[in-house]
Amino acid sequence: MSDITGGLETSGIGLIKRAIELDRSKRYTESLICYQEGLQLLMQASKATGRSEAGKTALRNKMVEYMDRAEWIKSHIDKEKTTGRYHEQIFIEENSTGFSYESLVSRFLLEKCERVEIDDPYIRSHHQIVNFLKFAELLVKSQCGLRVIKLRTSADTTDHQQQQTKLAEIGSSLATHHVTLHTEFSSSLHDREIRLSNNWTIKIGRGLDYFKPAPGKLAIGAFNYDLRPCRQTTVDIFYKSPP
Repeated sequence: MSDITGGLETSGIGLIKRAIELDRSKRYTESLICYQEGLQLLMQASKATGRSEAGKTALRNKMVEYMDRAEWIKSHIDKEKTTGRYHEQIFIEENSTGFSYESLVSRFLLEKCERVEIDDPYIRSHHQIVNFLKFAELLVKSQCGLRVIKLRTSADTTDHQQQQTKLAEIGSSLATHHVTLHTEFSSSLHDREIRLSNNWTIKIGRGLDYFKPAPGKLAIGAFNYDLRPCRQTTVDIFYKSPP
């Protein structure tokens, strides 16, 4: 078996192990993606020359087992979506890593999503506005057909003009990507919620501001949020059937 084939199998097994962990935690949407990606790698590895027939048979038997589980998860998600009852919860522990916006949300942007509404009262200080920008970058990068972002937040009572200027700059940049930003300020906003026009809703207990500061401007985690330690919070994911 070549080094490339061995690498494919090792990577595939790693993804399957992660899928099983997520499956046991009932984080089904994440688990399904890991099963699918892991199976794709194992499929490539199973076709490689140099593997004994017994080895190929053993690998294929395990793949059938994982395929069956992935099909069950997909069927379960589809059934719960149809009834409008799908709910998934992720608990982010204090100082844990691996919970970037991309890891939490990107799988819900594989479907067409033209509009995203964000309710978060704390897009006020500079680092919170940077968080919003990073989230907007994820939406644009996803190529989900995004056309509109609507942000509802509260006004920064210490320097509302500066807050408006920074959000307007983000809006101008989004416009170059054919995305319109609508910003609304509310003094009574408390809930934190992200609503996608493809009927997924993500509620993060702390809103977008759940990352701890990086230990330095040039420290690991300063730019890659998957490597940034988090504050403890809970993420609830819902699918609401269209009316």
